[in-house]
Amino acid sequence: MKISLNWLKEYVDLEGIATAEIIDKLTISGLEVEDVEEKGSGFDNIVVAYVKERKKHPNADKLSVCTVSTGDEEFNVVCGAPNVEAGQNVAFAKIGAIIPNGGFKITKAKLRGEVSMGMICSERELGISDNHQGIMVLDSSLEPGTPLKEALGLDDVVLEVAITPNRPDALSHIGVARDLAAIFNRKMTIPEVKLTECSERIEKYASVEVQDTTNCPRYTARLIKNVTIKESPSWLKKKLTSVGLRPINNIVDVTNFILYELGQPLHSFDLDRLEGQKVVVRRASDGETFTTLDSKERRLTSKDLMICDSEKPVAIAGVMGGENSEVTAETKNILLESAYFNPSSIRKTAKSLILSTDASYRFERGTDPNVTPYAADRAMQLMAELGGGEILTGTIDVYPEKIEPRTVTLRFNQIKRILGFDVDRKDVKDILLNLGLKVVSAEGQEEMTFEVPTFRPDLEREIDLIEEIARINGYDKIPAVSKISITLGGKTDQSSFRDRLRDIANGLGFYEIISNSLQSREIAQLTGKPVEMLNPLSSDMAALRTSLLPGALYAVSKNLNVGEKNLKLFEIGHIFNKLSDGEIKDFSDFSEIPGMMLLVSGKAETVKWYSKERPFDIYDLKGLVNSFLEKICLDNVLDDSYNLVENKNFEYNFTKTYKNQVVGRGGLVSKEMLRKFDISQDVYCFEFDLNLLADIPVPQKRFNGLLKFPKVLRDCAFILDTKVTGQEVVGLIYKSSSGLLKNVELFDIFESKNLGPDKRSMAFSLEYYDENRTLKDEEVDKDFNRAVEAVIKQLNAEFRGTS
Repeated sequence: MKISLNWLKEYVDLEGIATAEIIDKLTISGLEVEDVEEKGSGFDNIVVAYVKERKKHPNADKLSVCTVSTGDEEFNVVCGAPNVEAGQNVAFAKIGAIIPNGGFKITKAKLRGEVSMGMICSERELGISDNHQGIMVLDSSLEPGTPLKEALGLDDVVLEVAITPNRPDALSHIGVARDLAAIFNRKMTIPEVKLTECSERIEKYASVEVQDTTNCPRYTARLIKNVTIKESPSWLKKKLTSVGLRPINNIVDVTNFILYELGQPLHSFDLDRLEGQKVVVRRASDGETFTTLDSKERRLTSKDLMICDSEKPVAIAGVMGGENSEVTAETKNILLESAYFNPSSIRKTAKSLILSTDASYRFERGTDPNVTPYAADRAMQLMAELGGGEILTGTIDVYPEKIEPRTVTLRFNQIKRILGFDVDRKDVKDILLNLGLKVVSAEGQEEMTFEVPTFRPDLEREIDLIEEIARINGYDKIPAVSKISITLGGKTDQSSFRDRLRDIANGLGFYEIISNSLQSREIAQLTGKPVEMLNPLSSDMAALRTSLLPGALYAVSKNLNVGEKNLKLFEIGHIFNKLSDGEIKDFSDFSEIPGMMLLVSGKAETVKWYSKERPFDIYDLKGLVNSFLEKICLDNVLDDSYNLVENKNFEYNFTKTYKNQVVGRGGLVSKEMLRKFDISQDVYCFEFDLNLLADIPVPQKRFNGLLKFPKVLRDCAFILDTKVTGQEVVGLIYKSSSGLLKNVELFDIFESKNLGPDKRSMAFSLEYYDENRTLKDEEVDKDFNRAVEAVIKQLNAEFRGTS
């Protein structure tokens, strides 16, 4: 943002402070000065001169010979401008001057036989504007001999200041002046507003209705009648041009002046062009169109906030006005808008329309909701001074829920604890008061409570006040510390778990892929509820991915297109899903989960002299998933669940669960899904939730010595109902046995019509031992028989035999 030093000095006393020091202090305090422009640096040897005499050149029809005076000297000058006349004050470049536009040096010259001792300049030659139709004629009140940069107010320094997003208050001259007042402990002056109002009230001529108070918490309006639209005075034009703005007319220039003075955007409506002389603040309709001041038609959505009259929209709130209500040379009655809009709403609209303005830049960062009446009054005062007219009595101020300043308590002992050094308490108080805070209460000598003004939304906590004290007091004043002692804690590597997963996957023969987390809305909807982008670069990147599956299938499709058909791929990345069908308002409305995808497709084994080719199948995927999990945690802590019912993503699938939570799911990808990616061969995949996977406890590794005493093995087989699972049988065997039984495994399942309807045989191996003695056959038989009897009785099983 451009800041004029001369303009700043109207609000804060900077007498005796060098420009270099101002720049240095501002930068150190956090308002970084990126560039410095000395406005009058190119006007050396260019002064105000008075044309005493003009006569026609004896040897040229289009040239004049002039006598110009600088007060103490007179010069003979040949001039070709058609508008030069005796009695004018002009910009005169003496011999030795360098013309700003062109960079050529003025020397003594002879033109058609007449000596010229300098040059009378045009605005274009001086680099002030593009006007080159004639010489620049100056105010007749100027004293000849006055340096031109002083006469034009160009003896100024303009600073290009980088404003961070958390400092919307600094997007104005008063905001920057406030920081300088605190840095140098100088008095600050806010312009006083004195209005002369007529007897008529504003309510007679205008009304305001705010339908969306969420996105427009405050709307202030004032009215001035019978103004004259004309050129702005030189002082106002100088201020605007100093910060890079183009003067337009007195009314528009006043609103731009207030924008750069206070940081409050204003908008002037031609009251007579507002139907019903009414302002309505409402949401746009989807597909509604509106032509803005730049003559471009904009297509709107229901998320955009509009300023309307009783029949039509007249402005995009906080962004840009419309052609149908702009101030023209014929305008007489002005309705002035001074509002506070929800920053999030303006940011979304500006981005969706790809339309950034000075107003939207400030509104989307957050303006001061409680400065709107002052800004409107200040503008009314200037409009009346510069354009005449009558200011109507009263203000329309729609402010249903007042935004109150917050209070923050500052403990003095915390300043030293955080900064490491003491700051004088008087200095602390002066700094915060100069920044606009007010003392609410002082509890003895230990703490003070401050009221934080609404133009500083970044000051929320005690630590924020301490940061303000540090930056204004000066980071360069923080004393150097020769030695510091700290206790080093254990290092937490946030990426170690994922790196470990990558190593395991690589060890199992998988290759990592990285896919785009942005997908088309249609693809993202296949696997979840997508979070849509407000301003997507293209329709193919309109939503965040809801699963890693589409990205992996894109990779499979591309590999197949180049002849790579046997694939083992994995990817680690985040997936996003909306948690409800409504609009996303904050982070609680959607989930972000880290996931991992394992994918196989093509041949598990290719033709070799010792083996035949074999395609991947569900058992390969199951085996690879189990091998993967065995490297992370014990596979027996996870439960398997199989689903043979087809869904939109899988022909059939299985899950891994831990404590009733699904850690992962995968299976054979459905033909319908594969067709969307032009894939003609089977694809098997499995997707993990890494948050849940990381939470599974990993048992400590321990050394088990070789058994000193022999194991005793027993096998048994049962005929059971098919609804009985092997897990149930194993659990019952453990439950009915003593501590001598150490392991039970299901090693065979046999199904045959000979066993009976809905029957099958399951065979189990039981392992007995004691670490301290040799077991006797009698005690093993007793334990084994008890387990067999329990299965027979409780599961209605038929005992087939033992070995």
